[in-house]
Amino acid sequence: MDGKTIIPVKKSKQKSLNIYYFLNKKAFIVFLMNKLMNFPYRSLRIDSTGLPLEWIDFKEAAKIYSVGDVVYTLGDHLYTIRGGVNAKSGERSQININSIIATRGRSKHFQQKLSGFTPPLNNQTLFKRDDHLCLYCGSQYSKRELTRDHVTPISRGGKDIWQNVVSACKRCNNLKGGKTPEEARMGLLAIPFAPSYAEYILLQGRNILADQMSFLLSHIPNTSPIIERLQSKETALKRSKH
Repeated sequence: MDGKTIIPVKKSKQKSLNIYYFLNKKAFIVFLMNKLMNFPYRSLRIDSTGLPLEWIDFKEAAKIYSVGDVVYTLGDHLYTIRGGVNAKSGERSQININSIIATRGRSKHFQQKLSGFTPPLNNQTLFKRDDHLCLYCGSQYSKRELTRDHVTPISRGGKDIWQNVVSACKRCNNLKGGKTPEEARMGLLAIPFAPSYAEYILLQGRNILADQMSFLLSHIPNTSPIIERLQSKETALKRSKH
C-alpha cells in the first residue's frame, strides 16, 4: 500500500470523532488537525479539588493526558485520538478524551489570583452576561447590533468596569447619549455585575454540553443573575411545550 492509503477505524458507539489512521504520518497529522479543528466541543479542565479552571481544545487535552497529569475524569467520552501501532505489541496507541478533566495540583499563584479575581472586560463576554439583551428596551440582538453602554457616562466620571456597563442596542445607546438612565428616563432592566470566576468560565464556553453545564452550575450560587436567567428560560420552555 502507498503512503496515501487510509484504514478506517471502527466507529465508537459513544459520541466521538470518526478518525482515520494514515500510513503516511504527515498526511495523518494534517487530516487529524483538520478534523479536530472543526470539532465543536471542548473539554472543561478542573483542578484536583473540582474547581473549574479553563476550556481546553484537543491539543491541550492530548498533552495533559500524554504527560500523565490527569487525576480523574468526569462526564461523557468526547472523542478518541488514535496514534501509531506498537511494533512489539501490535497495539495501536489511543487517548480517550472526556468532557471534564481533573489535573494535578493548584498553584499558589492561581489561588491568590482567584481570591481577588476580576474577569477581563470585553464585549463578547459582556453580551453573553446580559444574554444578548438590550438592558433598556429588553429586545434581544446579535452581537453586531449591540454596543457597550456606560451607565454613568465616562464624561460624567463613570468607569469602564463590569459594574458600570451594560449591553445596549444602538438605538437605545444613541437615545441615552451622555445622560444617566434617570436623566434619559430609561430604566435598567437588570443591575450590572462583575462575574465570578465560575460564571466567567461559563460565559466563555461555546457549545457547552449538559454534563459540563451541570458541573459549572454547581459552583455558582443560586442567587446569581445568570442562574435566575437560566431558570426563567427553562420555565418558559416548559410552558411552551404545554
